[in-house]
Amino acid sequence: MNPIKLEQMHPAIAKLIDNIEKVLIGKRSVIEMMVAAVLANGHVLLEDVPGVGKTMLVRALAKSIGGEFKRIQFTPDLLPTDVTGVAIFNQQTMQFEFRQGPLFANVILADEINRTSPKTQSALLEAMEERSVTVDGATYRLADPFFVMATQNPLEYEGTFPLPEAQLDRFLMQLRLGYPTVEEEMRMLSRFSEVNPLAQLEPVMTAADLAQLQKEVASVKVSEGVKEYIVRLCHRTRDHHHIYLGVSPRGSLALYRAVQALAFVRGRDYAIPDDVKELVPVVFAHRMIVKPEARLEGATVDRVLTVILAETRVPVS
Repeated sequence: MNPIKLEQMHPAIAKLIDNIEKVLIGKRSVIEMMVAAVLANGHVLLEDVPGVGKTMLVRALAKSIGGEFKRIQFTPDLLPTDVTGVAIFNQQTMQFEFRQGPLFANVILADEINRTSPKTQSALLEAMEERSVTVDGATYRLADPFFVMATQNPLEYEGTFPLPEAQLDRFLMQLRLGYPTVEEEMRMLSRFSEVNPLAQLEPVMTAADLAQLQKEVASVKVSEGVKEYIVRLCHRTRDHHHIYLGVSPRGSLALYRAVQALAFVRGRDYAIPDDVKELVPVVFAHRMIVKPEARLEGATVDRVLTVILAETRVPVS
């Protein structure tokens, strides 16, 4: 589906997207999805080749909402305490004091998340689901808002640790930026020729503004027909003969929240079936596993989802 005009969007969201587009050129659809994920209070996995603007997108989002940004470069020797923080003994007070790790920020860029060990990857599980960190029996609340934007390279597998299904399930969406067109890359060269526009980017909202928008998103109406459509699509992924692992109930809830958020971005206070159809590939694909024998026959998650969408009855308003 072609992106709609900014004038048709919610005014605050239009300002946010316009601000991000001062840095990232020609990626309106991806930016819309990213903003929808933020409004739905979800996390995003950005999977693409190096150099297409993944880090730039996350930094532009963080600056636009006036949030604190922290980047964690995941490497094989990274420890869980390097991410969450560690309790250090203070000899003056004779007590342990907690030193916060980089997770204590609003927007976290988990760069090349699949390059670190499963032990360190698991340090993110509590933070992503419960917005808290537990160290030495003490639980610490994270910042609000809190979002994890993780990146991984789909081509390099040497020295990597694929994310387990339980962790993939905690990402609301998996997005890809893709290469720019010739025209877009020409505009990029002109825009970045003198100064990096990211350095001049100013916030267009505060954390309090974002929290209010999230409350408004939760009130977007979803009809019983659209709810049933979401559930039927989830069940089709579990019953399909090519699929070994289908979408969990967490996935159906994620799609529901994403549908509300996308409708809000598009300037509506109600969801429509087209919102569901547009979101299914980015919300479901990373939660599914194709059977090995089906893969040998050429089956892929994207192809299966295309068939499921074509065969599932669309509700009529």
